[in-house]
Amino acid sequence: MRMIRGIVLSISALGLLVGSAAAQERMQLKIGTEGAYPPFNNLTADGKLEGFDIDIARALCEEMNADCEFVTQEWDGIIPALQAGRFDAIIASMSITDERREQVDFTEKYYNTPPAVVVPKDSDIESASVEALAGRSIGAQAATTHANFAEVTFVESDVRVYPTAEEYKLDMANGRLDAVVDDVIVLQEWLDTPDGECCKVLDTLSPVEEIHGEGIGIAVRKGEDELREKFNAAIEAIRENGTYKEINDKYFSFDAYGE
Repeated sequence: MRMIRGIVLSISALGLLVGSAAAQERMQLKIGTEGAYPPFNNLTADGKLEGFDIDIARALCEEMNADCEFVTQEWDGIIPALQAGRFDAIIASMSITDERREQVDFTEKYYNTPPAVVVPKDSDIESASVEALAGRSIGAQAATTHANFAEVTFVESDVRVYPTAEEYKLDMANGRLDAVVDDVIVLQEWLDTPDGECCKVLDTLSPVEEIHGEGIGIAVRKGEDELREKFNAAIEAIRENGTYKEINDKYFSFDAYGE
């Protein structure tokens, strides 16, 4: 009887050890995001993060058996903060571009939506062409592919860059800009609010891969190949098991993953 009890106790102890080891095997990751780019990532009034990026990040962490902590960071300092070790990955609607590849490594894309131009509802601008926007003021968020595109393309316009999307939206609503350029989903989300009642989508733009990149990816530090591949496998897994679609349908009426 004592022998049986001893065996049971040994098995129980072994189970505790195995459970403890399994718990220790969970990855501990810090995820950097901006928190000012709805509907992809945004801080609520009570300080909670929400949005498509955030839900995707949580799903990927669950798939990777990782405990993830979010860290908010202003956009223009987000890559330096990753390089400095403030967090392990950036999940913040960052476009995969050759310029950024010089500083970080990227996963495969996890979504890809087109840019667009928004103007006031009473605007006399008839198209998003270079000619139609010549001499007009155009707002965009600094250090983004959209700002780069505007500066390279609309060379006869007054392109003004802002630290956050919220700031160009404020100037647009107050009549201090003739147009703004950003991701069509970000712009439409704004237009669907009382603050965006001033304006309308003029047109969507064809992405230029050399500027807009190959879609939106997760950035990791140079050489972090193992972590990058774990994210890639998790992206593929949530696409296959239906989790991605569930999150996608919460925010969009189309597949944001793109072509």
